[in-house]
Amino acid sequence: MVAADPFLKPGLHQAEDILKAHGVDAYYRSAAERTGDSHVVIDGRKVLMAGSGDYLGLSTHPKVTEAAVAALRRFGTGVAGSRVLNGSLDLHAELEGRMAAFLGQEAAAVTAVGFLANLALSALLGREDTAFVDARNHASLVDATRLGWGKVRSYRDLTHLRSRLEAAPADGGRLIITDGAFSMEGDVADLPGLRSLADSYGAKLIVDSAHDMGVLGPDGAGLASVHGVSVDLVTGSLSKAFGSVGGVLAGPSSYVRYLRSNARSVLFSTAVPPASVAATLAALAIIMAEPARRLRALELAEGLHNGLRGLGYDTRPSTTPIAPVRFPSLAQAGAFWAGLFEAGVFTNLVGPPAAADPMIRLALTANHDDTHLATVLSAFDEVGRRLGVERQPDLPPVVLTR
Repeated sequence: MVAADPFLKPGLHQAEDILKAHGVDAYYRSAAERTGDSHVVIDGRKVLMAGSGDYLGLSTHPKVTEAAVAALRRFGTGVAGSRVLNGSLDLHAELEGRMAAFLGQEAAAVTAVGFLANLALSALLGREDTAFVDARNHASLVDATRLGWGKVRSYRDLTHLRSRLEAAPADGGRLIITDGAFSMEGDVADLPGLRSLADSYGAKLIVDSAHDMGVLGPDGAGLASVHGVSVDLVTGSLSKAFGSVGGVLAGPSSYVRYLRSNARSVLFSTAVPPASVAATLAALAIIMAEPARRLRALELAEGLHNGLRGLGYDTRPSTTPIAPVRFPSLAQAGAFWAGLFEAGVFTNLVGPPAAADPMIRLALTANHDDTHLATVLSAFDEVGRRLGVERQPDLPPVVLTR
């Protein structure tokens, strides 16, 4: 009997092989230079970046980069330890206090990356507990519930969730865990409906706001603030709208204290580097002081959605700056991606395991302008015509979540 090779399992490498067979090299492309986050240089060519998660364009903002440089000179490149032992700085405590206030929560804890903030949730799942998770949750939330000791029940919609809650044991804790804005499809969770079900069945509601924090809501505090809904715990990434790196957990002081003391991803990982903390603090100050930047990002996003829809490319179900365009096959999506790249537009080519359907995922940032938007739309029109891609006429306009 020959043992199976553990390295020969399905994964992204299979998609790479399919694409390369069609002459498409879409993954792990290295940029040699960035220009204000609107353009990158790849293979010696300057192309428009239309796939960045830096929604507010803050990663290259002078105040953000200057704050990072100042912290680098003051504290060095890293702290060489976990927060619980030798890795805490005044900067970390300051960021946690300001993030808690920004999110309308009592307390916050900052982790090295957003993935680790979500992995911390595994500490909440004891053997008698059940996690109810949206079927499209981010991989970090999926891994968190797998690592916990409790039961995991996925749901498709509110009706399905209600049936899952009704069938669950009466004893033990219940956690409803969802993305706020879904990272690939760009649609948002029904937080009022989830809050109602959580209250009816004695569950806690946890929301990963990685892609809505800093972007949505009257003050940019995320999806919960759009609806005025209270959530029991918020997680998020500082590598999107905040233009830095790190993760955050925010909620009641007792909840945050429990996770700081029990979550392995918090206890056993080195703290966020000082430069990244300082960059996030500067970005947060800009988000709070310059709401026009967030509104500009949403205005451009609405123009992108409705421009694509006017060309016959459906971007639903998204109502956020994430604009997904689906294709019937990975090969066709790859050919379209390559055509856009040749036209000077860099986008994200997505397929399994990140998304069920092959798609090109686009997002513009506050650093783009109307000329950049026109360039993207013109490239989509030209490539679609050349490849003979089927389009959908008379698509209604989209109004974004704000």
